[in-house]
Amino acid sequence: MITPCDRSWVSTAIQTIEADFNRSSDTHLLRVPLPAAPGVELYLKDESTHPSGSLKHRLARSLFLYGLCNGWIGQETTIVEASSGSTAVSEAYFARMLGLRFIAVMPRSTSAEKIAQIAFYGGESHFVDSPAEMYAESARLAEELGGHYMDQFTYAERATDWRGNNNIAESIFSQMSHEEHPVPSWIVVGAGTGGTSATLGRYIRYRRLPTRLCLADPEASVFHRHLADRAVCSVSGPPSVVEGIGRPRCEPSFVPELIDRAYAVPDAASIATARVLSRRIGRSCGGSTGTNLWAVAQIVGEMVQKGETGSVVMLLCDSGERYRSTHFDDAWLASRGIDIKPAEEAMERFFETGILRIGR
Repeated sequence: MITPCDRSWVSTAIQTIEADFNRSSDTHLLRVPLPAAPGVELYLKDESTHPSGSLKHRLARSLFLYGLCNGWIGQETTIVEASSGSTAVSEAYFARMLGLRFIAVMPRSTSAEKIAQIAFYGGESHFVDSPAEMYAESARLAEELGGHYMDQFTYAERATDWRGNNNIAESIFSQMSHEEHPVPSWIVVGAGTGGTSATLGRYIRYRRLPTRLCLADPEASVFHRHLADRAVCSVSGPPSVVEGIGRPRCEPSFVPELIDRAYAVPDAASIATARVLSRRIGRSCGGSTGTNLWAVAQIVGEMVQKGETGSVVMLLCDSGERYRSTHFDDAWLASRGIDIKPAEEAMERFFETGILRIGR
């Protein structure tokens, strides 16, 4: 409970976050040439350029503002979050800005680079054996410490103002306004909390736009299964090695009614595609960006075969530098039996032919 004397601190905290936002320029929209797909334009919304390095910077800012304005966060509040790493990095960034203790509850498989970034921002890491254990452990830890469990998986879809002018959807459509095909035929995203897909889907409907929303989902995730059969709300088995997207359970912030199509993407394809794209655009991309592009390639191929023209926008979620010890390490892949060569060859052929086919 925030006491009246805390109100001045809350006001200062909000002003501090708003000032940081005002200092930060919008993320870039990059055009990727597709000479084999004439009339189809591909754009990457490069979220890796946020101050904390990923798409989750937007979410973390919204969650802190939501917690502050709801009276949940005060000057002495310890912030606890369940995360696969990227949201934790971004929340650690804002916690340091406000002088708050921050603890990330993460799977032990989280990349060493993300753990190091959390520590760089003054955050602490608390590990669990599997992603499914994060929720209860975060709640337990927050209660034990008298802190606040941020709970991105519940609050992501409601903390963001999807009608306003500070969200990713408005940014994309504004930046597309002078392009040859200013209203995208498709926007392709992954889902971790489901907050980004909810923001995009709601904005598209609110603005009465014909754009369709595609979910690119790891094979091990429940989301694409839930879209096919609403009775399927959880899955068991080994989780995806692609961090930040895909979940073993349907999260409260995931709104399936907003998704027009979904593709299940193998981990090998996500990693291979991230590597190919990194070489093509001259900047390193994380595995979830590869997941998105694998889905994009299937959409573009369909458009080419039907003789359709238009634009496709996808998210570049974070930098591959966060995965140097995992997705970009051949020894790490070999130790897990992940063979990326067939998918890598297929993606190279996509850029040459405009069609994604596995095998020759």
